[in-house]
Amino acid sequence: MARCAFCKSQEAESCEYGVPICPTCLDLGKAAPHHGDIRSALDRDLLEATLRVDTGSLEFKSIIKDIPSGLPHLDGTQRIQNSSRKLAAALQQRERAHNRLDDYLSRGIIPED
Repeated sequence: MARCAFCKSQEAESCEYGVPICPTCLDLGKAAPHHGDIRSALDRDLLEATLRVDTGSLEFKSIIKDIPSGLPHLDGTQRIQNSSRKLAAALQQRERAHNRLDDYLSRGIIPED
């Protein structure tokens, strides 16, 4: 059994994009916040976005390591581009989640959704 890429526990069962993730880390974002608990929801969104960035980063690194000669084949180039786009989108989502939490904590701005 592999170690979880995030919490480093021994319980990693599922692998998303070849990255071992334990059930606890996989379910972190699935628990619904208490009704009206804005801070909890914003924290959860930031955690989910951070997990997506970490997963995307690990996926990108594993694709790059998979290219032994340093010169990717055509399908390798496409895999790199797809992974790069996915990582860029995850980074934008994390930045948005961080800004929303920061706006709430520092200015008291409650997000519309």
